[in-house]
Amino acid sequence: MIRGARLLALASSLLLAAGLTAPVDAAAPRPPRFHPQVSFPTRTVTDAAGTTLLADRHGRALQLHGANLGKTGDLTERGIANLAAAGLTLLRLPIQWEHLEPTQGSYDAAYVQQVKDALRWAHEYGVLVLVDWHQDVYGPAFPGFDGAPAWTTRTDGHVFQPATGNWAQNYTDPAVMAAFRHLFRDPDLQQAQVDAWTYLARQLRGSPALLGYDLFNEPLAAGEDLAGMYRRLIAGIRSVDQRSWLWVEPNVLVSEGLPTDLPGFRDPRRGPARIGYAPHAYSSAVEGGGDWDTTSDFVEKFEAAVTAYPRAHRLPVIVGEWGPITAGPEHPGNVELVQRQVASFPRFATGWTVWYACTSPDGGGYCIFADDKGTLDEGRSAAWRPYPVALSGTVVSETATPRRYRLVFRTRPGQAGSQVVVPSGFGRRLMVTVRSGHRRPKGVVARVAAPSRTGARTVTVTGAPARSATWTLTISAR
Repeated sequence: MIRGARLLALASSLLLAAGLTAPVDAAAPRPPRFHPQVSFPTRTVTDAAGTTLLADRHGRALQLHGANLGKTGDLTERGIANLAAAGLTLLRLPIQWEHLEPTQGSYDAAYVQQVKDALRWAHEYGVLVLVDWHQDVYGPAFPGFDGAPAWTTRTDGHVFQPATGNWAQNYTDPAVMAAFRHLFRDPDLQQAQVDAWTYLARQLRGSPALLGYDLFNEPLAAGEDLAGMYRRLIAGIRSVDQRSWLWVEPNVLVSEGLPTDLPGFRDPRRGPARIGYAPHAYSSAVEGGGDWDTTSDFVEKFEAAVTAYPRAHRLPVIVGEWGPITAGPEHPGNVELVQRQVASFPRFATGWTVWYACTSPDGGGYCIFADDKGTLDEGRSAAWRPYPVALSGTVVSETATPRRYRLVFRTRPGQAGSQVVVPSGFGRRLMVTVRSGHRRPKGVVARVAAPSRTGARTVTVTGAPARSATWTLTISAR
């Protein structure tokens, strides 16, 4: 843990019509932090295709790109600093009920403090946090897995037999299936889960970095079992927290193209609803570490499976987990999978968090960092393209290559300026232009921030037209 770590920042913003930024001297004493202007979403807006997007208090549409970190006790200030320095703006923080309430009725204050520390660090570095109620194969009563405490586990006398193939096959074990069935249906366990969530929400409410709560990770359930759980948890959390966004996940089989059977949910908070949808996007064909078949229609099927429900209920979407185990020269199919997924997500989602913010020199083990300095893995470089974290307008088109990003958008008159984050993998020197037709819009200024310690920066476009207009923002790496 490195307290007081400081990132490079908006120290020497340069005025650009079509200019360059130069790297800031990394040896300068106590440089100011790189700090994207991501703010808590207070509302939603709808794009031209009917997709609901998170929006800030100015009505700017938000796109949040981030990663998961914290499942295995590996969350540190340095880790959050690395996310921010890379140009990521969202942390999905997996927590486990087993750690929150190891003994029935007794909550672990030290564990809660760890979550509070993460929220404090995230606020310092300009990152929003989605707290995820995480489980893998129910919980630690089944050796090697995590989630719900052992004291909640009811197996109806079945003895767990670990699967010898894909780990996900453990979900079909009779003991595991019984444990889930009792959690969803037994009144005392239902209430225990609501009580635990309500306790946690009471402890965390009001944190400026807290985006909200992902209510249950990868549920292998459907129908009233799943919908009833979400209704109970929404009511419990709303009894103590009216501010945060609450995110429901579909049955985990949505990744296989199975549309959800979830109903709509009523949000009892005062004011507009703050409920979102958080599917995961894993191709089972590469979950064993193989290379993706580029003739597969997985991306298209997934997009079709997850789009109808949130549009019908006007819910913003965050893809909570996605990404192959590894990508690079030895897995070119996975490189293309990343390319096609990040091109797909903006068509239906307001953001994503890739799995996982760990470190591996060859990009294996889902790791997005190549070293402990926060250098992003090159095999997933398609994910490290620029993105409009706060946009005063509506996207018309968005294209990206390894060295060039082009955003065409329809402006909203009188709104605050837009901001684009350029992640550290894109390039250390930039040329930026803003055009309306063939001309630079009058009074419009594009400012490029000094880079973070790993090369990320922001491009801020200020100046609002008197009437709506179509602008083209181009960012090129040099």
